[in-house]
Amino acid sequence: MAQFFGIHPVDPQPRLIRQAAGILRDGGVIAYPTDSSYALGCRLGDAEAAKRIRLIRSVGDDHHLTLVLRDLSGIGHFARLDNWQFRIVRLGTPGRYTFVLPATREVPRRLQHPKRSTIGVRVPGHPVVQALLDEFGEPILSSTLILPGATEPMNDAVAIHDTLGRVLELVIDAGPCPAEPTTVVDLAVVPPVVLRRGAGDPARLGLATIDA
Repeated sequence: MAQFFGIHPVDPQPRLIRQAAGILRDGGVIAYPTDSSYALGCRLGDAEAAKRIRLIRSVGDDHHLTLVLRDLSGIGHFARLDNWQFRIVRLGTPGRYTFVLPATREVPRRLQHPKRSTIGVRVPGHPVVQALLDEFGEPILSSTLILPGATEPMNDAVAIHDTLGRVLELVIDAGPCPAEPTTVVDLAVVPPVVLRRGAGDPARLGLATIDA
């Protein structure tokens, strides 16, 4: 059964953050809060944990998982950006946006879109995620916690634990999130396309009228 950590949403307890990072390093799949919604996360290099996230979400290899990163400087290690792409990403970082970009060689092929060789990247602003990324020292491979058949992400940590406790190693409770998924912007095409309107306003990126 998954462990359950109550972590302060503004001033995360270092001891619990260290334990959560250890669970990720040991191959665990966790549920954690972000500035948009709760998400599932695991270590980037753990193929089995990534497979478990896809099974929980009931999504295939053509569904982008997202690399959640500490800051803007880390994005260039995993995604290729021209100047125009960088300008857009900078406007939404940190924030409630996921950007689809061409993947670099640092991203395992199994995590790239099978036809497009792209990856989703994101820098959230939630203090708990920021503290966890600081302690963990690498990206968290993530997916919005939307269960099969649902239209909205789960937003209550106790309900997440009750529902998924047997298939997760940890649920982090930092209170409710905005309960909206991120806005997903495809920057691997010209012009860029808003694939999903969510918590982030596309107007902040200058993309309000460009939708899939």
